[in-house]
Amino acid sequence: MEDTNENMPAPSVAPVTKLTEAVRRSARKALVGMERELDFALVALLAGGHALLEGPPGVAKTLLVRTLAQALGGSFARIQFTPDLMPADVMGTSIFHPGEGEFSFRGGPIFARFVLCDEINRAPAKTQSALLEAMQEGSVTIDGREHALPDSFVVFATMNPIEHEGTYPLPEAQLDRFLFKILVSYPEPEVETRLLSESHTRAPTAGPAELGVEAVATAEELKLAQDCIETVEVREDLPAYLVRLFGETRTAPSLVLGASPRAGVMLLRGAKAHAALRGRDYVTPDDIKEIFLPALRHRIALDPAEEIEGVLPDDILLGILDRVEVPR
Repeated sequence: MEDTNENMPAPSVAPVTKLTEAVRRSARKALVGMERELDFALVALLAGGHALLEGPPGVAKTLLVRTLAQALGGSFARIQFTPDLMPADVMGTSIFHPGEGEFSFRGGPIFARFVLCDEINRAPAKTQSALLEAMQEGSVTIDGREHALPDSFVVFATMNPIEHEGTYPLPEAQLDRFLFKILVSYPEPEVETRLLSESHTRAPTAGPAELGVEAVATAEELKLAQDCIETVEVREDLPAYLVRLFGETRTAPSLVLGASPRAGVMLLRGAKAHAALRGRDYVTPDDIKEIFLPALRHRIALDPAEEIEGVLPDDILLGILDRVEVPR
């Protein structure tokens, strides 16, 4: 997702492009060659969604999220998901004070603005499911009382491919709460060469702050950029285009689960954020096509026979994009 702005951004989305360019500049001090992944993470954040990052260990998934949080200056919490992690370890718990004879609530790490759930698929389903209310409602209920989460609350979760030892499949309801599933793969040789050339002078434990990543936006500026997404216009023919695309996912013989209407709502909002990131105040079919794979690859299910043959969700989705006529 390269920055292809050639003209000045539309005035209504100027706060988005200003924030995006500032974050990119700051993030380059810690990240090497992850421009596309960073842009997808920004689109998810601006659209008010959450993002799942999948890839093998050691490809900077955690560093990407930490860098984004540092650049945006919000409170940050990292939760290492393990098989013995309990819901209370994430959400918090009520503590009884004998002297006062009453309980008080102590919030868990979920109450940060930026929450990183590291290796989310190493925890059992009960703990994974504890995130559902937080991700959907922006609040959590503990002991019958609702507690609001911070404004612009966002969950970034990393996961290893499910064939890795000690991982659990994420429940479908949990996957559906993520706007994007971003694949983070091994870097290209020239990028990895540059990474090695730069990294050997860094301290092994250096985080984004130590690498020079500075906060370039306030909470108010981030909220203003998110509000700008509402002003992005959607052409009248684009919802019908999405319906045709989704219809293909529901009738494809290689799929046993297609895209839901909720997926369409979220994808269209993501397309608006993508358009704003490019400096436009209107959505084009290319915006939809650009985010189609990360928005749907975790929401469809392959027929087991296709999986055995090595077919990937992206293969099916690319075929659908090729078959469905694009509005002019």
